[in-house]
Amino acid sequence: MADRSRGFMRDEFVTYAYILLYIALSSGQIFFNKWVLSSKEINFPYPLGLTLLHMIFSSVLCFILTKVLKIVKVEEGMTLEIYVTSVIPIGAMFAMTLWLGNTAYLYISVAFAQMLKAIMPVAVFILGVAAGLEIMSCRMLLIMSIISFGVLVASYGELNINWIGVVYQMGGVVGEALRLIFMEILVKRKGIKLNPISLMYYVSPCSAICLFVPWIFLEKSKMDGSGTWNFHFVVLTLNSLCTFALNLSVFLVISHTSALTIRVAGVVKDWVVVLVSALLFADTKLTIINLCGYAIAIAGVAAYNNHKLKKEASRVTTETPGDGESIPLVSQADSER
Repeated sequence: MADRSRGFMRDEFVTYAYILLYIALSSGQIFFNKWVLSSKEINFPYPLGLTLLHMIFSSVLCFILTKVLKIVKVEEGMTLEIYVTSVIPIGAMFAMTLWLGNTAYLYISVAFAQMLKAIMPVAVFILGVAAGLEIMSCRMLLIMSIISFGVLVASYGELNINWIGVVYQMGGVVGEALRLIFMEILVKRKGIKLNPISLMYYVSPCSAICLFVPWIFLEKSKMDGSGTWNFHFVVLTLNSLCTFALNLSVFLVISHTSALTIRVAGVVKDWVVVLVSALLFADTKLTIINLCGYAIAIAGVAAYNNHKLKKEASRVTTETPGDGESIPLVSQADSER
């Protein structure tokens, strides 16, 4: 009995350790990206270049983990037709999300970017209705209205609003919403379910190619002209490694808990980012209106998550938590921006 009790406590400790690791890595990665892009010491104001580096690093590590070391098995079922019609659009939208989201950090604060990102469920729902994946209802309209109102209040309370940064961040939100719609089509209509590592294995190379083309035209000449090729190798390598570790932490949390846990942890992470960024960055000035608006939006996001989870549970009652579950790349698309 004592051994069983100790084993249960050990499992509980490991679970909470993974959750804390995810929150720490997710929050830390956002601050790390902001510092790399904005810091005069690093002098690397190239969001396209940084995101491209992440995708190349992720592609190489995924190949090593799955094909060389064979620590993680890539799930089967992927065909050329599915790759062309689903994975490439997902990779393109993923690249767009990270590019625009990281670019927004050059113009607006981390806290305000996080508040704007709370509008994500509204974009996902509208596009889902257009794609026939969601059904319009009074309840969902109420939830979407609450989220939208909260984001508007938070924006009204922003002291140093920069509309260029807002446009970039909203573009990133639209890209992420499209990515999630393509993900749902991949799972629902084509029956492919991938864990985060398998998803990274397929998507990262495609995203890298999608980022490489605009990088050639938009940033390469600037980097050549400023001599930025002599960049801080150690810092950027650590930044890329943290991004990959974040994806791995999502995999660990899902494996030991459920999708509900990762979503709740995501809400906690959002508040940590908003509050801690006010202490770390001089461009972050929080107001009572900011915080009240964000609290309203987060309440709407929590209601949306609860609705989605109940819907998923009623649709798939035989699937165990985390077993073969398709998880959006919370690490990069949700946390890197």
